[in-house]
Order: sequence, then structure tokens, then C-alpha cells
Amino acid sequence: MSPDTTDTVQAAPSAWWRRLHQSLMPDYNRKATIYWWAIVLLGAGILAEALLSISSFAGLDLLMVILGVAIAVLAGLFPVRIPGSKISFAAGETFIFLLLLLYGPAAAALAAGGESLVGSWRTSKRWTSRIASPAMSCVAIFCVGWILQVLFTALHTWGLYNAGFVLTSTMLSSLLYFVLNTLLVTTTLCLKRSQWPVWKDIFASFGWVGVTFAASASVASLMFLSAKETGTGVLFAAVPIIVMLLITLHYFFRQQETAEVMQQERMRASEQETKLAALHISELRASEQRFHSAFTHASLGMALVSADGRVVKANLALHTLLGLEGDALIEQQLFNSLVGADEVVSLNDQLMRLNARQVSSFTVVLRLMHKQGQDVWASVHGSIFSEVDSVAPLMILQLQDITSRRKAEDDLQYIAFHDSLTGLPNRRRFGEELKLALDHLKSGPPRHFGLMFLDVDRFKLINDSLGHAVGDELLILVARGIQAQLRPHDIVARLGGDEFAILVEHINSEDYAVSLAERLVQALCKPFQIAGSEINTSVSIGITFSFMGYETVEDMLRDADTAMYKAKATGKSRYALFNGSLHAEVSYRLQMEGDLRCALREQQLSVAYQPLYELSSGRIVGFEALARWLHPVYGPISPERFIPVAEDAGLILEITDFMLHNACKQLKAWQLRNPMFGDLYVNVNLSGRDIVHSGLISRVDAALVAADLRPKYLTLELTENILMSHLEAALPVLLDLRRLEIGLSVDDFGTGYSSLKHLSALPVTSIKIDRGFVVNLEHGHEDAAVVQAVISLGRSLGKSVCAEGIERAEQLEQLRRMGCSLGQGFHLSRPLAVEMVDQLLDGLVAHDDIAWDDPVDRPVPTKQPGYPLRRVG
Repeated sequence: MSPDTTDTVQAAPSAWWRRLHQSLMPDYNRKATIYWWAIVLLGAGILAEALLSISSFAGLDLLMVILGVAIAVLAGLFPVRIPGSKISFAAGETFIFLLLLLYGPAAAALAAGGESLVGSWRTSKRWTSRIASPAMSCVAIFCVGWILQVLFTALHTWGLYNAGFVLTSTMLSSLLYFVLNTLLVTTTLCLKRSQWPVWKDIFASFGWVGVTFAASASVASLMFLSAKETGTGVLFAAVPIIVMLLITLHYFFRQQETAEVMQQERMRASEQETKLAALHISELRASEQRFHSAFTHASLGMALVSADGRVVKANLALHTLLGLEGDALIEQQLFNSLVGADEVVSLNDQLMRLNARQVSSFTVVLRLMHKQGQDVWASVHGSIFSEVDSVAPLMILQLQDITSRRKAEDDLQYIAFHDSLTGLPNRRRFGEELKLALDHLKSGPPRHFGLMFLDVDRFKLINDSLGHAVGDELLILVARGIQAQLRPHDIVARLGGDEFAILVEHINSEDYAVSLAERLVQALCKPFQIAGSEINTSVSIGITFSFMGYETVEDMLRDADTAMYKAKATGKSRYALFNGSLHAEVSYRLQMEGDLRCALREQQLSVAYQPLYELSSGRIVGFEALARWLHPVYGPISPERFIPVAEDAGLILEITDFMLHNACKQLKAWQLRNPMFGDLYVNVNLSGRDIVHSGLISRVDAALVAADLRPKYLTLELTENILMSHLEAALPVLLDLRRLEIGLSVDDFGTGYSSLKHLSALPVTSIKIDRGFVVNLEHGHEDAAVVQAVISLGRSLGKSVCAEGIERAEQLEQLRRMGCSLGQGFHLSRPLAVEMVDQLLDGLVAHDDIAWDDPVDRPVPTKQPGYPLRRVG
């Protein structure tokens, strides 16, 4: 092959590429081309990742994302032009930021890309712009979304996450989105022209567009906060309202443009009249005729008004707006019969100021009366107008129908301050009413009031067992039942879930509030008929009063809530008054919570181990791990006192992890101590929060891996009440645990609401008989029959049965005769520290061939009563 031929072959691809580039991107230099391809590929990658992420959504979440993206794309077809400028924007930013807050950057990237694609196809014919614009929008919103997620995570970590920060952060993110998108677009132009950007030109329109972006983000934040407080159902009510508002805004600005054109036409005609009054009178007449034509056919309601308030001329649009026919307004005093008295005074005042040249124009919002009786809201703009042959100056009024916008604003206001399920005021509205009552108490003559906090008893059990639809219907009926007992000026609100609050005003003593509480308890304990079933429930009520000297809403709600829990603790279906002792109790719990947090940090918690015995042989088969807290000031604190505090304070997960890691690690050490202990196992208790925690499996697995312990040697205990309260959520988790060969035990069996059906279906391996049945275990006592039934039940289902609370030798012997396989209790052994268990195990090794027939022979240096151990074999 000759050199000439080789050069031709090598040059051909380059020539082909140049020709293609010249035909498609003639004004793009090398830098601009590289930048364009980089942005397009990056945007395509983000879109692909977003589609992959959204594909995992299902049900309502997928529907919400599709609906949000569709509305954002649709908004791109109806841009809103800002009055007085050439700037227009698509109003889909509200839904872009709503998707960002609800579902993250992936969903927002889809919406932003779709809206930008529609906008670029509408405004540009260049394929480079139509492709690059959506890619830039995806890159910008994805970066901003990632930053916003990092910020929210930080706010959660610092404990600063609240509605105010959400609103502020989202508005700032919207401005950042605008700036970043602008820079991406401008960079392309600067690279093509090989010049530095002129920042003044880039951000010349930042004011208007920044305000619109911030406003869109604030609306999205409010919708997000409302959905977070009351559920996603509020979005299905709010989205149509927002869409209607945006459509109204679109057409309102179009009407404003019409008004501006008409005003400019009139001003040009007026200027021509001044300059060319004598020479161009015919032109001026023609201009006047054009104005009258625009006046007559304008879609805005318009009227010419004399100085004394008479309507000189009104167009058809104004008559239609008010439902009038012909020239019904002509020579009438301005709308006096169609405007409320207070608003007439305001309008006349503005007209007087305009006529006196104190102002050049004015704008007011009026509520007018349609001929058929309904309200019509109008934005009224007034200014001076004079005709050629007019002796006295006239005023021109332009009326824009804003009824739909006003209704949408009222609907949004209602959504923001009312509960969507019951229609009652929500927590935010009730807090404002309560604050107003406290402020009146401070500023004016004393008008004392009471605050009642209501909670529906056993609502979670009803909701979980019968379904959320029945639960919602029950809440509606409870709300109606409460309202039926109140005076007209009393205020009831739903604070969330099954909690209600009542503001009882104008009382001088406790008597009325107490009487109302008694009536509510009596009325709401009657059965409700729901979906053909009879639902029995009740309410617990806490009451406090303003004369106790409250300063803040939070303090008063806290004390009423405390009194309500006191009512629940004393038996439910009753009320309790807040007093100083309850405050002391709350203070004590808060102090204990703080001390418990410190104990976790300072590693003041420890683990005690109570042996589990095989009753037939006396052999130790395992241990139950029990949490212990030695307070540096108050000494040992019982788990019955600090475990409930840990659950309320959200510390129980940390305590459970502490118990899992320590128990697994210690059991592994004991198994390695001697081969005869290789089959020992350990029981660890779980709380209700643990069983519904999404990371329970990984937490348990981490403890097993860290200790190098086989899963079959770990048993997790759940009380019967916890298991039945979270049955729906617990069952898949329990099945996963059993697949790992982890044992499961039902603790305190016989005290809850379980049934044979549930027990046979649950993947549990053992049952622990509650100590309340064992303590009364005597011949002839009815509890003996219960214990025997449970033992027989466990044997028939293939589950081992363990008796708790064995404290006397008689109980032990009777349990052995009944065939109970396992047992624990003070008669056998109290919970032991690690060192005492070590000594116990060492003694068993040393006396492997000896059977102890008396507790004093136990090889443990402790005063705890022992159990006659017998050698197996």
C-alpha cells in the first residue's frame, strides 16, 4: 500500500467527523463540544439511575411519582410570563421540589428533566438545546437534592430538624437550583464565544425568577409538612388546588398583559393628543375608538366612574361578572348595592384620594355580590382617565375575577389547620387557640380555662386487628361523640393518631371540666356499630387548668398528657387531674432519662445471668440475660423502673444491642471453658420497638458474628402482649429469625390476648409460663389447671415449656410431676454476676461425678438458695 493511500484512509474518518459536526453543530468549537457531550452524558446517566431507582417503587409511592412528573411536564406547556418583563417560567417547580422532599433526587430529576424537555421543545428549534436543557436540569436538581439530603441528615443529627428549617432549607435550595442551572446554560454560550461570562447579565432577572422559585419551594414545603403530619391523603386534596392556582395565575398574568397593552395604547393616545391636538385630531379620535373597542370587548370587567361615584360606562365583562343585564350599572352609585358596607367605605376612600390626585392609582380586593346571591371576589385596580370631550376627569376601574384563586387559598388554609379525617382543628390550629387563651389570661381580666387531653383506649389493638378502615371510622365516631357533649364555644381538636384535646373556656372552677369528663367517659364507653361489627372502646382523659400558672402551650399540653397517662395507668376509661405529685413524677422520669443516657455513655449498665434448668435432671441448659443498672448515687435501680423510661425515651434499641453483644460474647466464653458447656444457650429479651425495627435482623446477626456464636444458641424472648400488639409486623421478622435457626420464646404466656390459632401459627420454639400462675401453684388451686393446660399445649405443639418464678420446693416438685421441661426462679438460683457463674461452672466441672441432694452442697459461694443438681446418665 502506498503512502498516499494510507494518508487517505487515515484522513477519511476525520473528514467524515468534521462534516457531521459542521452540519449539526456549526457554531460549537472544541471546548463547547466537549462540554456539551459531558453534560448530556452526565444528565443521561442521572436519568437512567433515576428510572432504575423509581422502578423499585410500588403502589401509592409509584402513583405519586408518576402524577408529580406528569403535572410538572404539563406545567411546562403553560409558562407563566412575569408582568412587565420578557421573562417567563414554567410553574412545575412546586411539584419538582415536592417530589424532591417526598422521594429524593431521583424522582425530582425525572420531573425536572421532563419539564425542561417540554420547555426547550416549545422555545427552541435547535436539537442541541432540546437535548442539553433537560440534561442540565437533571444535573442541577440532582446536585441540589443531594445537598438538601445531606443538610436534612445534619439537622436530624443536631436535633434542629423542624418545620421552619425544612421551609428555609428548601427555599434556599430552590435559589441554588436556579443559580446552578443558569451557570450550566451560560457556560455553553461562553465556551462557544470564547469569552468570560458577564455576571450582571446572567443574573439580571434573578429577582423575579428567584422569588418565583422560592415561592414554589415554599408551597412544596408546606405540602410536604402537611403530608408528614396528616398523611399523603392531604396531597390528593392539595394537588388539584395547586394546579388550579397555577392555571389561575397563568390566565391572570395573560389578562394583566392585555391590561398593560390597553394601558399603553391609552397612554400613547393621550400623548398624541397633547402633542398633536390640533394637527392630528382624526388620529386621536381613531385611537379613542380603538380604546373603546378594547374597553368594550376586554375580558376584564371595566367601568368609567365620575368624580361623584356614578358609573358612566361599564363593559359587558363587568355586567357578566355581576350577573347583570343590559346597562344596569349605568348612572348607578358605584356598586353600593353589590359591595358590603365596610368595603364600600374602603373603596370610596380610595376613589376620593385618586380624584384628589393624592395617588396615581390603587388596587384593592373586594367581595361583591352576584345577582344570584353568591360571593364574587375581585381585584380592583383604579386610575385616572379622561376622554377628549369630557369636561370633568373620569376614573377607570378594572376588575379581575379572583374567586377561584380565593377559594383555592381558603381551601389550602383549611387543609393547613384541620384534620383531613375528622374535619376537626389539627394540632397546629389548636396550639394557636391555646396560645391565644394564655395571652388573654396574661393581658386582660382573668378568664380561666381548662385543657383536656383524651386518648382512645386499646385503639392500636382495634386498628391492627380489624384494619385501618375500621380504625378511621372509629375515630370519626369518637370525634362526633366528643362534639355532642361540648358547648358551642368549647374547642375540640385531633392532635394526631387517637389523641384529642379540648379547650374548655370561661370556667371559674374545676367542676365543669370534671362534669364534662364524666359525661365523655360515659358516652364513649358505649359500643359503636362499624361495618356490621360492634366495637367496644373507651377513653382516658387528663385534665389541667390555666390557674396553675402556665407560661407556654407546650407546658400545658405536657401536663394534660401526663394526667392522661395517669388515668390509663389506674385502669383506663376514667379521668385524672394534674397535680404537683404528677409534676414531680414527670421530673423524676426526666431525671432518670438523663441519668440513663449518661449510664449508656459511661457503660454503667451490666448483665446478670439467671440459670435455666432442665427440671427432670437438674442440669443447667442455659441462662436468661437480664439488664442491671448500678446508679452512682441511688445504687441498684430495678429494670421495672428504667426499662419503661428507656422505651419512652427511645433508648431501648441501644440497651437491646448492649444486651445482645454482651450475652453472645459471654456465652461463647462459657462454651469454650469446657466441652461439657458446648450446648449452653442464652435468652435475650426484646421490646416492642425492637420487633418493629427494620434493622432487627442485621443487629442480631452483628452480635452473633462479633461473638462467633452459632445462631441456634441464641433465643429471643418477647412478651405475649408485645407479640400480639405487633403481630402483623412481627410475623415476617420472626420467620426470618427462625430461618437463621435463632430460637424464639413467648414470655409471660397467659397474660395477654393470644389464642391457640396464633400460637400454632407462630414460629416460636418455647413458651414461658408467667410467674403469676406459678406463685399460686398448689393442689386444688385453679392456676394449677391453667399451668397443666399450658404444659400439655406446648407438648402437643412441639414447643418446650419453661416455668418462671419457682420460689418454693413444692412448686418445683409439682411442675416436675406435670411434665414441665424447664424452669427458673429464686428457689433454683437468683440472677448471678459473671464471676459467680464462672464459679458455678467451675464447680460443675470439678464435681462432674457427684450428685448434690441438698442446696448447701452447691459449688457456688453465694447465699442464694440452690437446687439439688443430679448428674445426667
